[in-house]
Amino acid sequence: MGRDEFFFLLLGLKWTVALSVVGFVCGGISGLGIALARTSGIRSIERITAGYIAVFQGTPLLMQLFVVYYGLALIGIRLDAWAAVSVGLTLHASAYLGEIWRGSIDAVPRGQTEAAKALALGYVSRMKDVILPQALRISLPATIGFLVQLIKGTSLASIVGFMELTRAGNIVSNQIFQPLTVFGVVGVLYFLMCCPLTIYGAHLERKFAASVR
Repeated sequence: MGRDEFFFLLLGLKWTVALSVVGFVCGGISGLGIALARTSGIRSIERITAGYIAVFQGTPLLMQLFVVYYGLALIGIRLDAWAAVSVGLTLHASAYLGEIWRGSIDAVPRGQTEAAKALALGYVSRMKDVILPQALRISLPATIGFLVQLIKGTSLASIVGFMELTRAGNIVSNQIFQPLTVFGVVGVLYFLMCCPLTIYGAHLERKFAASVR
């Protein structure tokens, strides 16, 4: 495998990073809304969002990408591979992050909410200034862990023809007939992306556990 093949893998790596960022950021924005809905106290909204989470947590990401890319085309909504994968990853991430952050909001001591109400803080101010900052701190290790899973999950985008790192590895492997070498390099690139995040997440988990003690 020469320099040109390696640079081609780096091109796929760029799109893997882009997909991860889009899925995490857009999924995070949607996930925050889902977490707030799940803790709203309005039973109908809580049930709808709980069903949404159950669907996306109970089905494989691969199937979700297939439904977005091929299923929407059957009803006349045609998305290119980039848009379809971005939408699929966003929906997937929103369900998982919504549940992670819902659990973090519930983990904030109830006395914090009661104190905020005693100070006559409205819902928006109570969540923005009191509850969410504490919930974010609690959720960081799990959120980073999900980001690692999302980065690896982008490899499934190759199934609908999107050219990310795994797809680039397939193309190079078919050209030079050295699959072990090519996918060894692909594996190293994934490792270099994910390992620092995993270490950082474990560090945060230990740090927060120590502060609780």
